[in-house]
Amino acid sequence: MQITTFNPMILSPKADEVIKLFEELGFERRHQVDNVDDKDISSVRMKDANGFYVDVASVDSMPKDMTTMRMNVRDFEEAYEFLKAHGFKNARDEDHVVESASAKSCLMISESGFSIQLTQHIRKEDK
Repeated sequence: MQITTFNPMILSPKADEVIKLFEELGFERRHQVDNVDDKDISSVRMKDANGFYVDVASVDSMPKDMTTMRMNVRDFEEAYEFLKAHGFKNARDEDHVVESASAKSCLMISESGFSIQLTQHIRKEDK
């Protein structure tokens, strides 16, 4: 399994406050995706001068913040099966995957409770 990036991700109903905090820590907005899963969810990718990344997603339906790890991979199905074989379950349901023209992803939760936001970016050569 090829992992292309691995960094923290914060899911929050108060994402603007979280983003402001990280901007004060020296992180800059690099990329934003809106209307994720046809819902009012936005995800902002941030990077600091040392090359560290953090993603912050605005999720109004969450009662409080949740910190997860974002793991980008080249082969979504391979990584999904790998995590399932290690006891992870899809947070929504077995078949729910968020798909867009540029990515596919889902939140996977381990038996002990930690989570990984599994993502594959769809590259031009993959289409």
